[in-house]
Amino acid sequence: MIKQLKNSKKLSLIFLSSLLFLTACDSQSSSTEINTSQTVLNESVEKTQDTNKETLKEDTMNKSKLLSAEALQALEDSDQYRWLEEVQGEKALAWVEEKNKASLGYLEALPKHAELSAKNLAAYDSKERIAYPSFSGDYVYNFWKDETHTRGISRRTSLKDYLTGNPKWETVIDIDAISKVENKNWVYKGSSCLYPEYTRCILNLSDGGTDAVVRREYDLNTQKFVDGGFVLPESKGSIAWLDKDTLMVGIDFGPESMTDSGYPKITKLWKRGTDISEATTIFTGEQTDVGVWPFVGNTPEGQYAFISRSTSFYTGEVHYLKDGNLTKLDLPEDIEFDGIFKDQMMLQLKSDWEVGGQNLNQGALVSIGFENFLSGKRNFTVVREPTERSSIAGTSTTQDFLFVNVLNNVRSELYKYTYAHGSWTSELVSTPELGTLSVVAANDKANDFFYTYNGFLSPTTMYYVDDAGKQNKIKSLPDFFDASKYKVEQFESTSKDGTQIPYFMISAKDIKLDGKNPTLMYGYGGFEVSIRPGYKSTVGIDWLEQGGVYVSTNIRGGGEFGPKWHQSALNEKRPRAFEDFISIAEDLIERKVTSPKHLGIDGRSNGGLLVGAIYTMRPDLFNAAVCGVPLLDMKRYNKLLAGASWMAEYGDPDIAEEWDFIKDYSPYHNLKKDKEYPKVFFYTSTKDDRVHPGHARKMVALMEEYGHDYYYYENTEGGHAGSSNNKQTAHLNALIYTYLIDQLMPKSTE
Repeated sequence: MIKQLKNSKKLSLIFLSSLLFLTACDSQSSSTEINTSQTVLNESVEKTQDTNKETLKEDTMNKSKLLSAEALQALEDSDQYRWLEEVQGEKALAWVEEKNKASLGYLEALPKHAELSAKNLAAYDSKERIAYPSFSGDYVYNFWKDETHTRGISRRTSLKDYLTGNPKWETVIDIDAISKVENKNWVYKGSSCLYPEYTRCILNLSDGGTDAVVRREYDLNTQKFVDGGFVLPESKGSIAWLDKDTLMVGIDFGPESMTDSGYPKITKLWKRGTDISEATTIFTGEQTDVGVWPFVGNTPEGQYAFISRSTSFYTGEVHYLKDGNLTKLDLPEDIEFDGIFKDQMMLQLKSDWEVGGQNLNQGALVSIGFENFLSGKRNFTVVREPTERSSIAGTSTTQDFLFVNVLNNVRSELYKYTYAHGSWTSELVSTPELGTLSVVAANDKANDFFYTYNGFLSPTTMYYVDDAGKQNKIKSLPDFFDASKYKVEQFESTSKDGTQIPYFMISAKDIKLDGKNPTLMYGYGGFEVSIRPGYKSTVGIDWLEQGGVYVSTNIRGGGEFGPKWHQSALNEKRPRAFEDFISIAEDLIERKVTSPKHLGIDGRSNGGLLVGAIYTMRPDLFNAAVCGVPLLDMKRYNKLLAGASWMAEYGDPDIAEEWDFIKDYSPYHNLKKDKEYPKVFFYTSTKDDRVHPGHARKMVALMEEYGHDYYYYENTEGGHAGSSNNKQTAHLNALIYTYLIDQLMPKSTE
């Protein structure tokens, strides 16, 4: 059931983050990694509702602490580029077209662009890609994109046939065909299917890649939309099946139904054959909540229906629905509810908890009999407790086993847990070492599962583990670049406060430490998202093979070492993430790996904020900056699209004390006219309804006013991922790396 809950509750918040911001959709990732099964996606967003009790401020809404109306208005009036926040405004789109034309005219004409774009697309469309599986009912399903199916198809086969390596697929959903018939630019955002057959589904269809989706009932057996079936208008939110004729629905029901963050605050029960206006309200949250999410899990022991109320990005409540009655679970508001398995309620702690005479430690995974808990007992059992340099990266279940994915110094280990006679026993699963592991599909009707392994220089390999625990290698990605010429090293820098910050460096084996190596640093540093070793074809093709060095950073704000690592860079502590990143840059320069002339930085979304803050703070350290789908105006971020949901991460800029620390790093407010900056490459998407494209637009307008050079590209579709198909992704990555080559590669005169 844990997997099912992550497919509902967790996925309802997937686009708040990568966990706000999906690192799975990192523009540096090849589509061989992007187009994985839904279960892979689940692992990448396991952190999206992780919590942080110690950052709560009971007086946050104290009006005496708010900036005065006059001060707020003055800040609003001083922003002359507010008109660029009109996403589809005629003037704004004309501005976008002009900037695109100028930047693309230069970048696409550079010698490497066409070559890299073609190589990227060949990798993304490769027939040798892994068809990542997911178990649903009696079938193995896979979602697939290639040059013929640019928008993708969902297909299925039997497990036996899948394991042959050459399965006969049956296409059950053809997004390209649906788009053509309906003359729509549909992007598939997954589906919610009815247990236990999983053949009656609600499809999530996005117009151009937005987070808001249209939901329509579909029959996988007939391969048609259901006549008179459930249809919901475009909205952010979620649904959950109670039975064939009943849905729990959280969408935009009209006025007063959405929170300040733009997510549903109401959950209703909707019966088949009735109009949505007749649905019965069963829960209503508050206007200031992030959102309210219904989710349902099914196990052999029975069905469990819940409603999650997110009071902030890291706090909330879970309500149990049974026989029409709701019971609020007596849990800390910052705890992560991880589902029910073998009648055990699974919980991950984000802070220490003293309960029932026990002291449960931050970061631990614990369990308790669900019925016992409802009856008032508090006899928790510790399943796993991480160490100072380890964390729990994810959990998944088969019929009888709980699997816990552990990060140990940013390297994966997989443990199998068995629950019997009131206690848990564990064993380490034999897997490849020194890379990243992910359980991509687990069978809830048996004990078999699939997992993948990959590293910076090791293409993803998928393994099948049968009921008896025997492992078989199913398929490996081809080598999209010759990895034999490169090496991976892990180093640590010393941050400003003395904290040791790990990072990985991928370079040629015969690298010369002469300060001239073009080097690209990638960072994120937020929302407890862990940046793990991973094979990225575009990094190899577009950068390593061009003579570059690639650095992957594990700065604070991420989840590499659990909740404490995340919480050490929240709110007023945000500068710790920036200091960590700067310390790595300085360490690379001190080691003579590179020099400021040849050093570039890259980040998207929250990582785009990182890049924006760094290049305005220390432009002397870098000669290139890739700033993707970024937050940059930190005065107005909470008023733009989903921004209000992130105030637990950054703080509330409308509160004087909090604006005092936010304004010190807000890139839009720290750009100076009389300062020299690297020539930044910004990219965003008109269809991004998560991080507003106005952030990048306004920053570029201000840079132009101040006379600073830049490149700018805004895709008119693609959503927060920046692109919606393989061709667009190939083109975007070619733009990014062509820019980096042009900025950082040593010139022949050196």
